[in-house]
Amino acid sequence: MISTRGRYALRVMIDLAAQDADRYTPLKEVAERQRISKKYIEAIMTGLSKAGLVDAAHGKGGGYRLNRKASEYTVGEILRVTEGDLAPVACLGEGAKPCQYAGECKTLPVWDKLNLMINEYLDGVTLDSLA
Repeated sequence: MISTRGRYALRVMIDLAAQDADRYTPLKEVAERQRISKKYIEAIMTGLSKAGLVDAAHGKGGGYRLNRKASEYTVGEILRVTEGDLAPVACLGEGAKPCQYAGECKTLPVWDKLNLMINEYLDGVTLDSLA
């Protein structure tokens, strides 16, 4: 399940994609448009900034902006920053220890295929297609 943090991050990134790419957008404006608390958005933006998805500027005229074209961001990329792994089961998660039952697991093919479908789909949806 995608958390509130992931859903809000996506909304914020879509909002930034709709703004003038040459100017920094204050978080207060994004918070008002998206009806999300500024404090919560600040926490989300810290992660997106550290991951290199947005540029930040402090002080007068500061805020956030995308540092690439909206068409170069995927939903999968954004969600992986906020959610970590998108695997549907723990044994397929990034860095998961090999499961001792993988060789005999009757359900593993289902989870493998679902994992592939989730990632392919989310990596095929760009930010500009949502904006």
